[in-house]
Amino acid sequence: MLRKLTPYLLVLPLGAFILVFTYIPVLTSLNLSFREWDFLSPDMPFVGFENYALLLGSREFWNAARVTAIFAAVSVPLRLGLALIIANYLTRETLPSRLLRGALFLPAVTSTVSIAVVFSWVFSTDYGMMNGILGLVGIGKVHWMQEPALALGVLMFVNTWKQLGYDVVIYIAGLQAVPRELYDAAAVDGGRPLHVFRRVTLPLVMPTTYFLLVVSVIEAFQVFTLVNVMTKGGPAGGTDMLVNMLYRVGFVLFDIGTGSALAVLLFIFLVVLSLIKSQVIGKKVHYEA
Repeated sequence: MLRKLTPYLLVLPLGAFILVFTYIPVLTSLNLSFREWDFLSPDMPFVGFENYALLLGSREFWNAARVTAIFAAVSVPLRLGLALIIANYLTRETLPSRLLRGALFLPAVTSTVSIAVVFSWVFSTDYGMMNGILGLVGIGKVHWMQEPALALGVLMFVNTWKQLGYDVVIYIAGLQAVPRELYDAAAVDGGRPLHVFRRVTLPLVMPTTYFLLVVSVIEAFQVFTLVNVMTKGGPAGGTDMLVNMLYRVGFVLFDIGTGSALAVLLFIFLVVLSLIKSQVIGKKVHYEA
């Protein structure tokens, strides 16, 4: 009996940790989404789907959903495309390649707050380095953080710069798993580099691409620190994303019920989106692999 129970006893601490810090908070958030609570009052009256109806009828919510969707739709393909191209040139086991891998990966483990503060200075209208460079070539000051479209573009650039190294490292692992015999056979057949990349490399790294696509989309929909530090959701709501709105509603306005409802909606949306990707891309990926 003890021998049979030993594996379960070994995973019990981790199971308890996941239960306390994952499942219980999720269920608590689901319960709070059906209630009205201001963080201080002991009363939490049940209001049913009122919080959800308030969100779905709010222009602010749909604006945040639109901005988040645009951010994910533009930044994720850009990141993955750049990462695959760079990784294809850094698969060689040479000293320069190893140094470049480390340099690219460094932003991924750097504090997001520090990165956001530095790039706030870089894109400052009056004393930013970017406008200083543009001034040297005769271009006037650009109001990077005062125009909604430009501010969102800056966030996409900074997020891509931060996460690119992680994607490159994962792609390098995927590329190194491709059998070299296939490249040798393609070279013997006279395949050109672009043709080999399209016909050999791309299909065989599709499992890696699928993994990175799922992880990157979830990360893009949960971007918060960059927005909170650099733009606060402005200007004019042009960078107000769902998690930033959740923070504002729940922890600034202390409307815990509506904030919890927003968290539940975001969770449902990401689950549905992941299932769609699994059905549309996942089967083909595993077939190709």
